[in-house]
Amino acid sequence: MLDTSPPPESFAPEPDPGAASERGDACTLDLPIAGMHCAACVGRVEKALAAVPGVDSAAVNLATERATVRFSGASPDQAELTAAVAQAGYNVPVDEVTLALAGMHCASCVAKVEGALTRLDGVESATVNLATERATVRFVSGAVSPQKLAVAVAAVGYEVILSDTDTALDAGEAEERRKAAERRSLLIDAAAALALGWAAFIALQINRWADLNFDKDALFLTLFVVAMPVFAFSGRRIIRAALTVVRHGGADMNVLIALGTSAAMTYSIVATFAPGPFRDASLERETFYETALIIIGFVSLGRYLEARAKGRTSAAIRRLLDLRPKTARVLRDGEEVELLVSELAVGDVMRVLPGEQIPVDGTLVDGRTTVDESMLTGESMPVDKAPGEPVFGATINGGGSLRIRATQVGADTVLARIIALVESAQASKAPVQALADRIASVFVPAVLLIATASFGLWFALGPSPSLTLATLNAIAVLVIACPCALGLATPTAIMAGSGRAAELGVLFRSAESIERLAAVDTVIFDKTGTLTRGAPALTDVALLSGQTRDAVLTAAAAVERDSEHPLARAVTDAARAAALRLPQAGGFQAVVGQGAHATVDGALVQVGNARLMATAGIDLAGAAPHVERFASQGATPVYVAVDGEVVAVLALADTIKPAAAEAVRRLQDAGLRTVLLSGDDHRAARAVGATLGLDEAIAEVQPHEKAAVVSGLQAQGHVVAMVGDGINDAPALAQADVGIAMGGGTDVAIEAAGVTLMRDDPRGVAQALTVSRATLRTIHQNLIWAFGYNLLLIPVAAGLFYQVFQVIGPVPGGLEWLFGDRGFLEPIVAGFAMTLSSLSVMANSLRLQRLRVDRSAPPPLIPLAAPRPLKVTARPSRA
Repeated sequence: MLDTSPPPESFAPEPDPGAASERGDACTLDLPIAGMHCAACVGRVEKALAAVPGVDSAAVNLATERATVRFSGASPDQAELTAAVAQAGYNVPVDEVTLALAGMHCASCVAKVEGALTRLDGVESATVNLATERATVRFVSGAVSPQKLAVAVAAVGYEVILSDTDTALDAGEAEERRKAAERRSLLIDAAAALALGWAAFIALQINRWADLNFDKDALFLTLFVVAMPVFAFSGRRIIRAALTVVRHGGADMNVLIALGTSAAMTYSIVATFAPGPFRDASLERETFYETALIIIGFVSLGRYLEARAKGRTSAAIRRLLDLRPKTARVLRDGEEVELLVSELAVGDVMRVLPGEQIPVDGTLVDGRTTVDESMLTGESMPVDKAPGEPVFGATINGGGSLRIRATQVGADTVLARIIALVESAQASKAPVQALADRIASVFVPAVLLIATASFGLWFALGPSPSLTLATLNAIAVLVIACPCALGLATPTAIMAGSGRAAELGVLFRSAESIERLAAVDTVIFDKTGTLTRGAPALTDVALLSGQTRDAVLTAAAAVERDSEHPLARAVTDAARAAALRLPQAGGFQAVVGQGAHATVDGALVQVGNARLMATAGIDLAGAAPHVERFASQGATPVYVAVDGEVVAVLALADTIKPAAAEAVRRLQDAGLRTVLLSGDDHRAARAVGATLGLDEAIAEVQPHEKAAVVSGLQAQGHVVAMVGDGINDAPALAQADVGIAMGGGTDVAIEAAGVTLMRDDPRGVAQALTVSRATLRTIHQNLIWAFGYNLLLIPVAAGLFYQVFQVIGPVPGGLEWLFGDRGFLEPIVAGFAMTLSSLSVMANSLRLQRLRVDRSAPPPLIPLAAPRPLKVTARPSRA
């Protein structure tokens, strides 16, 4: 079940890129960042943004290539933020659009339109030409759409005439187009460098093995002429990025690659055009043009594959975005018109045909249907809808022509709120990332130091030709080091994990929520509305005077039909479910706090509690055993008397959800302790706890005491998750290490929780736990791989195996492609290994998208034949 009430502030969507949103007293600004490749890049951008006046903090996500800037006062100047990023050696992508305007007549009109456009967050500049009636707007890529610009212009009294091209491409599509162009460019760079690099490598090997004895001068000159343009073309983005970072006093992955490949090219150029030093030192001349090209090719290919993998980690978001309908049929002034969904307003009445998507959230006005809500809740069964019931945007009308009145549009729809939560989780940082960030801050300088020391050591003490081997060692160290894997280890797993969770109907508010839930050892369930349906139902009927069940239920429901009391509705619902025909009751009278009575078929029928019966002087002795039995089951007894004699006792109780027992079992199978919180007495709490097989039930807990129970368990060393759905659960949800709100709950509960279940199904808790544990396990695997790779292979690149082969003998023939004939790692192999390191992290994270989570239907709910030992206590402070 989904809540259609207006979203709370914390459940509102994160801002569009470049747009600000408020969160209490703090605001956030979201910016895309281009040019980052490793954890060192992340640290530089965060430091640069945090230094901008007015910025409280900045968090950068390498996987999403976005920065979240937090501030508490006035919004920082967009140009200052962009300049700060540029100063750090990176850039904020900027798009430009030209809009056709109508309604302007003078310079004052121009000023108004320009002012309206530039006031939008994310817009850098707006220039309006009165003569051509055109506005040229520059804005942060993805920050605004043409429709949003049109709304801003309309607010000051003018009109934007949107063409089909303007409306066809929204902000997300524009950003995806930019990324696709970048991927194509990387692939071209990789293909050119690898093709020529391997051709040169093969040609040199043939020359060496076949003893062709080509003239070295001619051969080297040919290689230079062929390789130099390709190196400049394919390596341009790496070298340009490295120069920019160095110019601003930093160092990152690009610096390492640029230094390594430039060293190879410089050495080769010297050997080609200034061979004198080699002859004077009796050194054999060698060039490494092919090495530089192949390394550049591997890096470019790796970044291309990495960019594709990043796109796959955010596939869940794209699938959600693709669900959004583009247009809607709207009834206005008696006519049906087709409008863009972005133009809909609350109160608009839409017409939806069978098989079509419902454009926005609304209330069904006319028609009956079944709706496929699986894209929002993960529940495959269609949901029946009748007039007056809520429907949700992007869900599919199964049958029947419908009229729907819009209640939530734009950022307030359920789909928009889901997208916002997933984006928020993917953009946040998990606490486990802190260690990687600290190491990344010193990683590149440390690698530069190791490469310099390696060169100096082998040049001074190494075997001949020492200059050649020292240069190759230094290149290998620079190229094999991989801060990229460190930077991608956590965010790619968070993106893939939170996306998979969203497909299951589980929404994590942040990466911290994912990490915390994985550590939980105790799950506390609020009873009402969480494990139970939250409304009373008829569970049993005890007959006392020979009446049939149907006769008793018919008489009771005839009396209660005119009552609005929840217990009365439970009786009439049971009669309706049994298809009983109810006679007309006369002389109905409700007695506050006791029940009601009326005349049915000439007999006085009284339905109520013991006080109502006592007032009428009715003997209840015969009903006592049944009342005791119902009380032990947690049910409320309701007496039915006909003409002064009790004929039956009805048991009314808040029934347990069919999936509740399965939810508890799954958590216990995962090693968690399960606890029930209930305001009922210990007998009712015991009945529910025993039926579900819970480990402990804490009874007689008042709403204001729930948070104290949570903190008491935390004081005992437990990591606690609290599951609830009501306003009175909010303090406990906030107190818990992780609060989990049921999808059918109140907005207050959702606001206090770190996890929201879109389905009103407690099995979602186990699904959330499965995803969180798998995500954290993947993060740990990624970090172990990233750290282990660098710790093991940097020493190998520095020449560790030279000493090994000095002891055990010559390099085996099968390993010469890896270590040459001396035991020094080949730079080409180092480049391949570096690329493989990042791709391994990405591939491991992508496994989360195929995570198998049990979504089977629950078995029938029956009391356990051999229940787990159940500890039942009253609220500790009362014991």
